[in-house]
Amino acid sequence: MSIPVKILKCHPDAVIPTYHSNGACAFDLSTIESATIQPGEIVRLRTGLVVCVPENYVLFIAARSSLPRKYGLCVPQGFGIVDNDFCGPNDELLLQLLNFTNEPTEVKKGDRLVQAMFVPFVKAEFQEVMKLTSPNRGGFGSTG
Repeated sequence: MSIPVKILKCHPDAVIPTYHSNGACAFDLSTIESATIQPGEIVRLRTGLVVCVPENYVLFIAARSSLPRKYGLCVPQGFGIVDNDFCGPNDELLLQLLNFTNEPTEVKKGDRLVQAMFVPFVKAEFQEVMKLTSPNRGGFGSTG
């Protein structure tokens, strides 16, 4: 199954993403700029892309498995969420990265740093209640 996704190159060096294998559920995003990221520094690097996420989908952005090992970087918020109303002509995807090492790290223009995937979602219809009848389970790790 596939879904149509509009994508705008807002910079000539931007790379339109592709899936690198038939079984891949995520595609890589690369940066259009080089940077030296200092220890403990959080940066936002440009992709040169605006991705119009289809209605009833969200775009999840997560670190590639090589990001910590090869670069000493991570996505500081764990993963990024791109809503489907973030697709104006200036809503460029930025890669937010943290250098968690004690040394500066180099990122080169064109490096594939993160991966992204489209995930369908449903919105909750919250219903306030006055009492819950389910038993307490004890918190974190309560199932063993």
